[in-house]
Parts: sequence; C-alpha cells; structure tokens
Amino acid sequence: MRVLVTGGAGYIGSIVTEALLRDGYSVVVYDNLSKGHRDAVPSHAVFVEADLLDARALRGVLEERRIEAVIHMAADSLVGESMQDPSKYYRSNVQAGLSLLDMMQLCGVRRLVFSSTAAVYGEPAKQPIEERDPLQPANPYGETKLAFERALQWYGRAYGFRSVSLRYFNAAGASLLNGERHEPETHLIPCVLNVAAGRAPVVRLFGTDYPTKDGTCVRDYIHVEDLADAHVLALRALQTGAPPSPVYNLGGGGGYSVREVIDTAQLVTGRLIPTEVAPRRPGDPAVLIASSDRIKKELGWSPTRQRLDGIIDSAWRWMQHREVRENG
Repeated sequence: MRVLVTGGAGYIGSIVTEALLRDGYSVVVYDNLSKGHRDAVPSHAVFVEADLLDARALRGVLEERRIEAVIHMAADSLVGESMQDPSKYYRSNVQAGLSLLDMMQLCGVRRLVFSSTAAVYGEPAKQPIEERDPLQPANPYGETKLAFERALQWYGRAYGFRSVSLRYFNAAGASLLNGERHEPETHLIPCVLNVAAGRAPVVRLFGTDYPTKDGTCVRDYIHVEDLADAHVLALRALQTGAPPSPVYNLGGGGGYSVREVIDTAQLVTGRLIPTEVAPRRPGDPAVLIASSDRIKKELGWSPTRQRLDGIIDSAWRWMQHREVRENG
C-alpha cells in the first residue's frame, strides 16, 4: 500500500515512517520542515517538502504517487503557544487539515489515520481516562484537534471516509535512528536529559504540592516505537474493515511522577541532575493516565517497551549517538 505521512519529518512522524517501511508499506513523507528535520526521513521513503495549504503540491503528490491512505501527523502542538496565538492553531490544525481532506476526496483517497491528543479531554474528572469520558479541551490546541476529529466523523458519513483517530498521551523515548529535538524543547524527558548532558543547568519542577505521592505531577508515558506500532495496526484495520471513525487512547496504562522521571534518569545516565522548584503552571492536572483497553481489545495492540528506565535509556542512547555524529 502507498501511504502519505504528513509531518513525517518530525519526531513521531519519522519513527512511524520507519515502522511503515519495516512492515512493507511504500511511504511518501510530506512536510514543510517548519518543525521537522530532513535528515530524520528514512532513506527508503520519498520526501516532498511542501505545505498542506499548497493545493497544487498536495494534489500532485496524491495523484502522481497514487496514494492509497494517509497518516496525518502535521500539526502545531504547543499548549502555551496555542493560548497566545489561537489563529495559528486553527490555521495549521483545522484549515490545513480540511484542505487535506478535501484534496483526498477529490483524488479518491478515503482512508486516514489521525494523530490526535489527550488534550481533547481537558482536566478529566477521573483516572484512568477512557474514550467515552467527556471531551472538554482547556486550550486551542486540544480544541483544534477535537474539531478535526469531529470533521472526520462527518466526512465519513457524507463522503465514505474511513478513519482512525489516535489520542496520544506522552510519547517518549527514541528509535535507533530518531528521537526528540524540538525547538524549544518542552517535553520532560528530553529536558531532563539535556541537563544530564550539560546543555541546560537545571530541571524546573512546576509545583511540588500536588496531591500525588511525592507532590509532583504524574503523567502516562508511552514509548514512541509502541506508538508507531499502533499506527501500523490502525492502518491495517482500515484495510480490513475498521468500525466507522473509531478513536483510541494510546498510553502506557500507568504513570510516573516528575521526580520519578528525574531519579530514573540519574540512574540511567549516571549523572546528577539538579532541580529547582517553580510555581505551578495554570491548567496542569495532578494526574493524567490513559486507559488503552479499547485499542488492545479491538486492534490487538500490545506495547512492549513500557519500563520507564528503558524509555529513558533509548532517548539517552540516541542523544549520545547524535552528539557523536555531530561532533564527529
């Protein structure tokens, strides 16, 4: 099958592309490189540098490459930035997404796996979070992702689109080839490892008085390669007859506090990681943990890389190898 991966030069997109190639798919990566990296695209994938709002480029790729399905990962995804500039998020996450759907419709491509987010739940009333729980985004990032999820349902009814939406919790870790390199970096594990590597002086603890076992926030981390496997399963389900527009949570099913992440990173790296306490960030829930029972039951997803030390070790090894290559 010929698959288009939008945002395939990014952190998760590049590792999803690796998984697709290993499974025998033909992959075209479509990315404007606003956040992605050209060298993250595996050599066996075709790369097209273009924007989703460039209708001519998008149509050319869909038609000339005879695309049969799309994995849509291109998005803006910083919660704080979305609060300051919601226009950017509606343009990137809704307008560009609808442009993609309309061009897919024009070209007869009607299968799509969507990279969604746990931000659609806002501040949930219970843990672990299930797919049937209330959807109440607390920021434009989550709101725009939910808007596209809902568009997929309506496009499915009207035009025969078949889609699967995957709601990520906290992707972490690395493959042998690719890992996190955001600018700015906001995710906890790479921030902690940047301190271990001497690239930053200290890890800031945003609140130490939460109602958790050590006072710091608890989050559900999922190894990025387990996440990539879920995309392959979702795509396979679209080939074989998935139910109409299903949504699935993707998480590890457990949770680790900020302090546990730091303590584990010190053991993995063998380095002291200094911290400083900062005020709580507005809107940070004490605990966010996913129930991934639905995707396990319906698609047979079975994550195998969920130990925190293994997740951190994979990210640290990738970071060290990248440093050697850059300085080599």
